[in-house]
Amino acid sequence: MQAFLQPFATAGNWAIDLALPPRCPGCGIITGQPHSFCADCWTGIEWLGDGGCQSCGVRLEATDMDTCAACLAKPPLIARTRAAVAYGDATRSLPLRLKYARKVALAKTMAKFMRPLVDQSENPILIPVPLHRSRLWNRGFNQAALLAAELAKLTGAQYDPFLLWRSKRTAALRGMSSLQRKREVAGAFTVDVRADLSGRKVILVDDVLTTGSTTDGCAKALAKAGAARIELICWARVVRPTQLVR
Repeated sequence: MQAFLQPFATAGNWAIDLALPPRCPGCGIITGQPHSFCADCWTGIEWLGDGGCQSCGVRLEATDMDTCAACLAKPPLIARTRAAVAYGDATRSLPLRLKYARKVALAKTMAKFMRPLVDQSENPILIPVPLHRSRLWNRGFNQAALLAAELAKLTGAQYDPFLLWRSKRTAALRGMSSLQRKREVAGAFTVDVRADLSGRKVILVDDVLTTGSTTDGCAKALAKAGAARIELICWARVVRPTQLVR
């Protein structure tokens, strides 16, 4: 039966592609492949990938070391942080449109480029950075959960959107100093009491990494619950502090 229906499915997909051809998620022009950037947008994106400090992922320049001085002096609770791209003009529109314009299909695009950064050793569990329930009700979805779900489809990794909760509603962190952000998110996250994370590797998933205060708060709760190793994968990270005030 499936073999009989396949030609009709193929014809249907062709008709959809003809009516709604794939477009560049950056500028909107028609492209050859879905969830792919055009040549101009591609060259305008600062791709980060799996380079940099083996722990925090920041660039390492003029050194043979594989770990930055800051991580050597004080190993971070999040053992490995990776982002697909640097936060900039060509990349910030995707998470903004995903969150505020409800362009949920962009989660597939972002996850496509995040997927190579997922280390599937040690049977990891993907956990999205949670929203407080009031913001979740207002928005209708958690963008980090959409990304984590897409990554789970692409990798086959375990995924649990309900294991970590944002139990305290925090103020908007934009404009706050690093210390103010840490104080604001302190104690804001709770792990489900029924969860068993003993000895598990957890990969946090988020859209944009700024100062890391929120993800550090998540990591503290996960470590307290017994997680053996915590990593972070996100779409974009701020690599130039001046971008925080935009």
